[in-house]
Amino acid sequence: MKIRFILNPTSGRNRRRPTLAADLRRFISAHSLDADLVLTEGPGHATALARTSALAGCAQVVAVGGDGTMNEVAQALLHTPTALALVPCGSGNGLALHLGLPTSLPAALALIAHSGPPTRVAALDTGSVNGRPFFNAMGLGLDADVSLRFNTLTRRGLPAYARTAVAALRELRPERVTIVSHGQRQTLDILLVAIANSDQYGNNARIAPGARVDDGLLDLIAVQPVGVLGSVGLAARLFLGRFDRSSHVRRLSGAHFQIERSSPGLIHTDGETHHLPATLEIAVHPRSLHLLVPAATRAVAQAHDLAPAGFAFSTP
Repeated sequence: MKIRFILNPTSGRNRRRPTLAADLRRFISAHSLDADLVLTEGPGHATALARTSALAGCAQVVAVGGDGTMNEVAQALLHTPTALALVPCGSGNGLALHLGLPTSLPAALALIAHSGPPTRVAALDTGSVNGRPFFNAMGLGLDADVSLRFNTLTRRGLPAYARTAVAALRELRPERVTIVSHGQRQTLDILLVAIANSDQYGNNARIAPGARVDDGLLDLIAVQPVGVLGSVGLAARLFLGRFDRSSHVRRLSGAHFQIERSSPGLIHTDGETHHLPATLEIAVHPRSLHLLVPAATRAVAQAHDLAPAGFAFSTP
């Protein structure tokens, strides 16, 4: 079974681990894995490396990095039999936490080497916005603004994210959007709209409590304008699993959404920002990605032989 490790040396905690590449090579050798290690050299390189790995018949491709690295690697593995494995090294690790994956380096590597808890391969839903894939969440408004600011920081983590969110909230003006779902149109003034595949952003901040990555649905969360005190209450609800019970929050579930804005603007996909047209077409793609998970996790069902095919994502 050929395994390829793809390491982003500049991602999250990896920047503070100058010996990580050497440590991974020693790990591969010590466990006699049929595996090799390649390093990314810039944006988009992880996708190219993962695509080459899938075409070469690798059974697993391991993304060693944060949510952005996960997104780049996963793009190349959609609708293929090659399974994604995660060594989460980012500041949020939302998909990994949702799936019950270990976030410590030794435990994550033990899972891949099958020297830890039993594992299985699960089939996950994925999402797309105007043909651009996402795997954990996408968003616009405050979501996207915070991602843009956060990605420029040299020191990250939850406290830095909270400070960035407060600064962005002070400057942000509500945006009017029209959401089309199940043939119905709703026009709202919003602070943010998040489209969630899993239940959380990361750091156990649950934006869509109860969401699953294998139900063939995405969850749309629209947050309407609130004052300073209201935003504090909403932030607390994120970590208490009651975010969608607020009167300022609208939640919809569906396989397809259309969001109409007054002009082109910023969005994020798994924390990476992009400028897209005013109209956003968002769709779910059921069981389109295979991923290695602990056998005991209840967040996703067992994979079938092959995920459905027939949808081609555009390459960013």
